[in-house]
Amino acid sequence: MFEKYDIIVVGGGHAGSEAAAAAAKMGSKVLLVTLSRTSISQMSCNPAMGGIAKGQLVREIDALGGLSGIVTDKTMIQFRMLNRSKGPAMWSPRAQSDRRLFSAEWLNQLESIPNLDFWEDMVTGLIVENNQICGVSTGLGVEIRSKAVILTNGTFLNGKIFIGEKSFSGGRIGEKASYGITEQLKELGFTSDRMKTGTPVRVDGRSLDYSKMIEQKGDENPGKFSFTDTKPLSHQRSCYLTYTSENVHDILRTGFDKSPLFIGRISGIGPRYCPSIEDKIERFSDKDRHQLFVEPEGWNTHEIYVNGFSSSLPEDVQFKALRLIPGFEKAKIFRPGYAIEYDFFHPTQLGYTLETKLFENLYFAGQINGTTGYEEAAAQGIVAGINAHLKIHEKDPFILSRSDAYIGVLIDDLITKGTEEPYRMFTSRAEFRTLLRQDNADIRLTPMGYKIGLAAELQMVNVEKKYDKVNRIVKHIQKQSVEPTDIEPYLNSVDSTPLKQKVKLEMVLTRPQVSLKQLIKYLPKLENYILKNEATDDIIEQVEITVKYQSYIEKEQQHAERITKFENISLPLDFDYMSISAISYEGREKLNKMKPTTIGQASRISGISPADISVLLIYLGKI
Repeated sequence: MFEKYDIIVVGGGHAGSEAAAAAAKMGSKVLLVTLSRTSISQMSCNPAMGGIAKGQLVREIDALGGLSGIVTDKTMIQFRMLNRSKGPAMWSPRAQSDRRLFSAEWLNQLESIPNLDFWEDMVTGLIVENNQICGVSTGLGVEIRSKAVILTNGTFLNGKIFIGEKSFSGGRIGEKASYGITEQLKELGFTSDRMKTGTPVRVDGRSLDYSKMIEQKGDENPGKFSFTDTKPLSHQRSCYLTYTSENVHDILRTGFDKSPLFIGRISGIGPRYCPSIEDKIERFSDKDRHQLFVEPEGWNTHEIYVNGFSSSLPEDVQFKALRLIPGFEKAKIFRPGYAIEYDFFHPTQLGYTLETKLFENLYFAGQINGTTGYEEAAAQGIVAGINAHLKIHEKDPFILSRSDAYIGVLIDDLITKGTEEPYRMFTSRAEFRTLLRQDNADIRLTPMGYKIGLAAELQMVNVEKKYDKVNRIVKHIQKQSVEPTDIEPYLNSVDSTPLKQKVKLEMVLTRPQVSLKQLIKYLPKLENYILKNEATDDIIEQVEITVKYQSYIEKEQQHAERITKFENISLPLDFDYMSISAISYEGREKLNKMKPTTIGQASRISGISPADISVLLIYLGKI
């Protein structure tokens, strides 16, 4: 019935979709096995892509030749660049998406790849012969052969859903859990554990009073994720902001004795940075309110996602508390929030290619590795897909270092440090974040993607053209000087100290208040040069960042060298980390628990940031 495939991808979520697309576009014959093609890359939780550090991951996936950025651009309903008030290393794109269109567009993209086939079924086990992975067996009793298998099972491995005292099996609400794979992998020598995640209540937007909330509009000039020719939004839908209160918290507390989280029915560890509302109330008891983001699920639906109100409390408690929130007094619920517990496999059992150490040609990607988030899953998926293709075609592996990409940071963290809780990407995890900006992902990674046969030739040509223009304009600016009288009106308008003498233009541009886009309006010769080079807004932005932040990049490189030099500095076993308030609370918790013996060991503990290590070095008198 089936031919032998090069690669079988198990699971059609964000990891599976990117893995299947990458391997097939590179030339492998791929089969994607999923329970339902209509649920391809479904947004099980919030209807959004990107965010702090996550936006960088999506742009990196796109730069390599992946599809997440393209699909997001085609289906988003709002775009915002977060952290604009900070330096460009912190800028992070985020898009609100149309949930239905997102999944439909992913299916459309996958179906357009000739080498990619589909099979709707549940994979229940792996075919193992002579200690080799040879394919998969399914719930329908079908055996399908392949040279490599990529497991991207998400929350479906022995998934169990909790709502108050009720519990039932499921990978997400309304969909069956997957059984058999965990048990077989454990028999083969893999170690697994349980994790927990959750999702908020969904409400009917027609029942909400938005006048009592704070409107959050998209950017005036919305950007996009993909470096390809996708179109920016011409109009957007607003999100809204509201808050819980002590009255809301009091109602929620009445259900704590029935909470599966608090009475021990859930053994899995939940996400530290996206906790349930009941967990927030317990952990942050000093706070009398918490933010809630009211997010539309699409263009043509009234369904609203209440971001920040994730809960596994009984549905009647959720409903009573919800109606005490400003704007929700008459709220109607489509479905309650719920928690889900599922199996994951410790990622320290993987190599940098995401191939397992125990079995060749078997790869894990996504939440099966203990991560949380669409973006983290997709990033692992594209790396697993690329490497599975390269391995079976006897080519060198594709490995991204921590200085190459956030994707490199993600994978290095997972396989080196492991994780005891759902791993989420943050800018603080990347010691080279000034180098790994979202705006320069194309110059960093498209040449790599093109070299391995994933990024298209046109994509590479466009990157070369773009950075040729950037470099020409940068060199031109570095040669130019400016008279005080030329830009005095502009400097006054941005409250920047006037010039006293003629200076190099690049010195003016290093001032934090100065914007190149505004500055060129006062310098006709520079404006003409930029127009002559057909510089678009993204090129102008890239020029400004290149000129303005060069010294910061050099300092960051020196800092990385210092960290390496201090690798073997000893740490006392009785060190009182909780007394060092300059270290993040998570960092103090982890250090106190793990009691590392050296700075190097401390730096590899999951959740310890480069900033935490710097504080330790200062405290020890080493810098």
